[in-house]
Amino acid sequence: MNIYNTKESDYFKRIMTRVVLVVITVAVIVLLLPHNDGPQRKYDIGKPWMYSTLIAQFDFPVYRSDEAIQRQRDSLISHFQPYYIYDQTVKDKAITAFIKSFDEKAPANLQSLKPYIIYRLQQLYQEGIVETLEYSKMAEDSTFMLRIVSGKEATSVNIREVRSTMTAYEQLFLDERMSVERVTLQKLNLNEFLRPNLIYDEQRSEAEKEELLNNLPTSDGMVLSGQKIIDRGEVVTERTYRELNSLEKEERKRNSGTSQTAMTLLAQTFIVSLLIVLFTVYLFLFRVDYFEKPRSILMVYALIAIFPILVSFMMKHMILSVYILPLAMVPIFVRVFMDSRTAFVAHTTSVLLCAVAVKYQYEFIFVQLVAGLVAIYSLRELSKRSQLFKTALFVTLTSAMMYYALQLMQDSTLLPNDRIYMHFIVNGILLLLAYPLMYLIEKTFGFVSSVTLFELSDTNKDLLRQLSEVAPGTFQHSIMVSNLASAIANKIGAKGLLVRTGALYHDIGKMNNPVFFTENQASVNPHDALSEKDSAQIIVSHVADGLKLAEKYNLPEVISDFIRTHHGTGTAKYFYIKYKNEHPDEDVSEQIFSYPGPNPFTREQAILMMADAVEAASRSLNEYTEQTISELVNRIVDGQVSAGAFVNCPITFRDIAIAKLVMIDRLKTIYHTRISYPTLLKKDSED
Repeated sequence: MNIYNTKESDYFKRIMTRVVLVVITVAVIVLLLPHNDGPQRKYDIGKPWMYSTLIAQFDFPVYRSDEAIQRQRDSLISHFQPYYIYDQTVKDKAITAFIKSFDEKAPANLQSLKPYIIYRLQQLYQEGIVETLEYSKMAEDSTFMLRIVSGKEATSVNIREVRSTMTAYEQLFLDERMSVERVTLQKLNLNEFLRPNLIYDEQRSEAEKEELLNNLPTSDGMVLSGQKIIDRGEVVTERTYRELNSLEKEERKRNSGTSQTAMTLLAQTFIVSLLIVLFTVYLFLFRVDYFEKPRSILMVYALIAIFPILVSFMMKHMILSVYILPLAMVPIFVRVFMDSRTAFVAHTTSVLLCAVAVKYQYEFIFVQLVAGLVAIYSLRELSKRSQLFKTALFVTLTSAMMYYALQLMQDSTLLPNDRIYMHFIVNGILLLLAYPLMYLIEKTFGFVSSVTLFELSDTNKDLLRQLSEVAPGTFQHSIMVSNLASAIANKIGAKGLLVRTGALYHDIGKMNNPVFFTENQASVNPHDALSEKDSAQIIVSHVADGLKLAEKYNLPEVISDFIRTHHGTGTAKYFYIKYKNEHPDEDVSEQIFSYPGPNPFTREQAILMMADAVEAASRSLNEYTEQTISELVNRIVDGQVSAGAFVNCPITFRDIAIAKLVMIDRLKTIYHTRISYPTLLKKDSED
């Protein structure tokens, strides 16, 4: 009863963990989706109206476009006349300072010119002097006007009618009487007595400018209640586009503070929840092995959620186009680490979630679904970088062609003129990032890609090279088993590359004591000096030793599982039977001679167990005939089945029957009897 309660409790915990994961995924996606108030209609200039006839339910103004308003603002600002205050005290101080300096420094022959210089300074100050930097900016436009405030009056003056401190100084010496004495007058530093007397009135200018901008008309007409705005199928013109935009603005104003936002949020929650739940149900019904593994379900939910989040961010902030996002990465990763069927379902779920946030769902869904299908079809197994390049190329071309076909249905324009095709090219380039990102996913979620398996199956790798040097017999045995196991896997539809790689590493534990294993012995058998129990312990320990080496060399867990399960919970039968024969009266514990297990829990592990046992036993045959090989294969595999070695893995009796036939055929080919070559007879001397 306690065991039953424990199992029920564990099952409940697993289910609750999945429920929490679904809730978190839904919450994150919904919270980051754009939440627009009011009806969400999708339209654009030059595109047909996809909805029913739209009739105005209330009066509303037709707002100008943001671009038009900005042009109006720019025009107003360019013609705006800033206010400058005429400061009389500047002139008085400057004239007084000039008279004092002139009396002290001017030579006697210039004294007669003093009144005239004062007169010219007064003229310049009367016209107005502006700080040189401000004057330069305003003088770029020869029509620029400014308002000079003197007392209670404000007079509009062209910029050419006033001076800067620099142009005022130059103006002094344009006078004939002063130009004659220019060299002498320059020594008096007359520029010191030319100071700006037109001071910018920032407060008054900004207030006037703000008032003008606030009074700008933001609309140019009205739409009356009951008036038809657009009919189904009509092409959206620039005017209609502004009317639709204006209607949305008014609806948002009217719905502000109402339950519309809550309704939008509720609808999005329902859609997202339904899609995530349907995907979860798919895993529960058809891919229980993924559903039971936390890492698998966590990875696939992360992949499904990441692109809807990115699409929502881009739509909220109006960043580029959503077509630059490589959504085909989702089916690529799921295809590489799981299977094609799950890849398509995951991609469809991700695309539909993204469609909740995008503007034109129809064409977005079409383009992305087709791109995902092409990615799945073109990438059956990722073993080379060139395969991913081809996939990216096919996805780019297919996406562009699908988008062009959809546009052709609407516009009937043969020549594509949309810049979005550049986005498809960027999409293809970004899709190439799947190769380095695959390593990140492997390390994060503990998966093993075919690329990694190809790298591990390289016999020049450190561990396999050591195995070939330290235990050459075991290495050859592992090569034979890997070929036998991969042939079975390919025949029954299992993962051939995985079982081949696992077979290469399954006996690495024998490197610790290679001479204690028959395939590495030359003439001396060290077991002759040991008891059966000690010998059995050495033989059994190669599993634990192999797991330690796997951990030391950072082999993936899925490879370690082959080391752990290739003998299951079986016994070292040679020493067990020998001990029982020598101690017939003793009650022998089979546990002493047994492997720690567990038994295989995947089809690939079961294949390795069969291939390993058959290949090892085939070396002991005295005669290699079809009958002896068949009897050997059937006896060993049937013994494993009757011992319950495969009860925990999803291998079928049909798979086992096919595995037997493959092993029999392979062993017959390996151990075939060579024909005897005839001897050339010599002719008799008489002949």
